[in-house]
Amino acid sequence: MEDADVPLLSNVGSGVLKHNKNHGGGDECFLLEAWRETKDLWHIVGPAIFSLLSSFTMFVITIGSAGHLGDTEFAAMSLACNVILGIDYSLLLGMSSALETLCGQAFGARNYRMMGIYLQRSWVILFVCCVAMLPLFIFTTPLLKLLGMSAEVADLAGLVAVSFIPLHFSMAFQFPLQRFLQSQLKNDVIAWANSVALVVHLILNWLVLFKLKVGLVAITLALGVSWWVLVLVLLGYSVSGACPDSWPGFSFEAFSGLWPFLKLSISSGVMICLENWYYQILLLIAGRVGNPVSFDALTVCMTTNGWEFMIHCGFFIGTGVRVANELGAGNGRKAKFATMVSVTESVVVGIIFWFVIMFFHNQIALAFTSSKPVLEEVSKLSIFLAFTVLLNSVQPILSGVAVGSGWQSYVAYINLGCYYIIGLPLGVLMGWVFRQGVLVSFF
Repeated sequence: MEDADVPLLSNVGSGVLKHNKNHGGGDECFLLEAWRETKDLWHIVGPAIFSLLSSFTMFVITIGSAGHLGDTEFAAMSLACNVILGIDYSLLLGMSSALETLCGQAFGARNYRMMGIYLQRSWVILFVCCVAMLPLFIFTTPLLKLLGMSAEVADLAGLVAVSFIPLHFSMAFQFPLQRFLQSQLKNDVIAWANSVALVVHLILNWLVLFKLKVGLVAITLALGVSWWVLVLVLLGYSVSGACPDSWPGFSFEAFSGLWPFLKLSISSGVMICLENWYYQILLLIAGRVGNPVSFDALTVCMTTNGWEFMIHCGFFIGTGVRVANELGAGNGRKAKFATMVSVTESVVVGIIFWFVIMFFHNQIALAFTSSKPVLEEVSKLSIFLAFTVLLNSVQPILSGVAVGSGWQSYVAYINLGCYYIIGLPLGVLMGWVFRQGVLVSFF
């Protein structure tokens, strides 16, 4: 039982100051060291990008399937996914990143047994959080009506939101399991599990949409089933003996030391939520001040940005794991070097996509629409999209460093200042005072 009382992040401060000569000593060629770090980084980043794109694709498929049922169904599904699930997803994903800090450092320090205890503590906290958030799903209809949505769309979106409750609870188990395995560098397992879930989701959507021809609720439940398949695959792998050192079995120790774990989880959740909810607020403002054509063009730009941003989210995960592992092992210099390599490579990816968007923006837009007015509007917005993509290549990596170091609370304050004290008032000013329309989303 004494392991359960080990202070959280107790060795971080001393770990930053240590220098391990076996990791990148002065006699080692810089390029060789960078190549080794690149291989270590991409061993995490590659599968992480694939997993994120798979999850993103499942949501896109679900929204697209709803579009085949009608415009009202499409609007209801879009609202339920982007607003209700968007709030839910950001909070639970952020809270689970506390596990990335603790498990990553425990793995680096070879304190493997505590990783399984941390995993179970995260399950307990996120499950309780899911129960507390149930009113968000149950009262979606009156909430959307309060925000000015039409009664028809709000009623249907409320039905969809209630059908999302099984998916809602799956996140409480899936996100911690992914962090648990990522910290042990078992990233291929996560990628394979996401592949299985994606295939299951494609089959289920084909069945309910084209064969059974059932309604919106069935499409929503199909997404929930696919996510629970992912949970069961990851859970089965973790407890079946594949992680003998880090999985000690179910233990009552998971119910001890919850308060410090909860504080770190809340800091992590606030850090992510302040960032993600900011974009949702700006999109809501853009929808109120822009015309339909410009808002359609903005949707094309934001969808493109969303796909590309999954790559940098992969770097966010990889950086967090690498920094946490090295700090846990007492290799402060290697943690700094991993950060430098990750930032450099993420910026290179950002520059590549900057060029692609600047020179092929019309071709990219054709993948979404053939409307000439929308294509022309996308062309006008492309320069803002290109620089958004480029700037987004740095911020996630710095957030990953914060997660790996256990500095989530500091980043939460920074996000609060940058997004809500500076960015949001600027967006409102540009939208309502200077009449810049959908350009507010790029501020």
